[in-house]
Formats: sequence, structure tokens, C-alpha cells
Amino acid sequence: MGRADHRADAPDVVTMAVVSVSSTRTLSEDKSGNWIRKRAEKEGHQVVAHEVVPDDTEAIRNVVIGILNQHSPDAVLITGGTGISPKDVTIEAVRPLFEKELSAFGTLFALLSFEEIDAAAMLSRAAAGIVQEAVVFCMPGSLNACKTACEKLIFPEICHLVRHLRKG
Repeated sequence: MGRADHRADAPDVVTMAVVSVSSTRTLSEDKSGNWIRKRAEKEGHQVVAHEVVPDDTEAIRNVVIGILNQHSPDAVLITGGTGISPKDVTIEAVRPLFEKELSAFGTLFALLSFEEIDAAAMLSRAAAGIVQEAVVFCMPGSLNACKTACEKLIFPEICHLVRHLRKG
């Protein structure tokens, strides 16, 4: 079965959760998370949870695990906390949960970022992996970075990814 067959056999609708990492924003002020939620719904997907969590390793990990246990989404899209400052701990919080890492996501995101923002792309990190039969994406908190990750990487492949998780 080739890629075209896999895509034809993929689900049309994916359940998603959105997690925004920020110690200063509320849900209503969360431009990136709200954009992801609205875009996911526009794509026809179902958003089962949307939460804001502070920049804290344990809090991030607990929210992700809680969402996975309570809602069993096909995907969790995490925005924020992926930079290089000491408070940016999203990837450190989530990567240990990965059963398998989708290392190409970070590489492709860096390549796309370089095309858009030149060498400043070095300051940005992204990661993705499989946790409890869900694909979890970690992307920067800027709206432009979220648009890049979602429009060019996540949404074009999410149904195909979920098909592999469900059917092998």
C-alpha cells in the first residue's frame, strides 16, 4: 500500500487538543492557540480541549497527560515555550513522553523557518512524537510560526499520520 492508498484510507476528521504554554496569557488573549483551534475547525477537525498552561515542566507534562487520558485526542498541538530562554521548557517537558519521535518535523520546521526569517531560525525549536497513540506537536508561540507549522506541515499530513497510528 503506497502513500496515495494510505491517504485515501485516512480519516477525514481528526480529534485535536490545543495547549498554549504561557505564564502571562489567558485563553481569550491566546492568539496562536485560538488561531490553531479555529483553523483546525475550518479544516473539519474536532477540537476537544483548549488549555493554557504556565511555563513549568511539570505543569506542561501534567496537562498533556491529563488531556490524553480524559479526551483521547488523535493529536495534541502545543504552542509556546520552545525558545532558548531558561523559561522555555515545553520540549524538555514533552520529549520524555515520546514513545517515538518524529524527528523530521523539527528539521522541516527549521528549514521553513530559515526560508522565512533567515538565521534567526536557530532560536526556534520544534518537536513531535507519539504519546499514548496520539501525535503530539510542539511549536513556537508566535502566530507566524504556528501558521507555518500548521499550514505547511501539520494539517497537510495529520489525517495520514493518524491513519498510521490507527491501522499501522
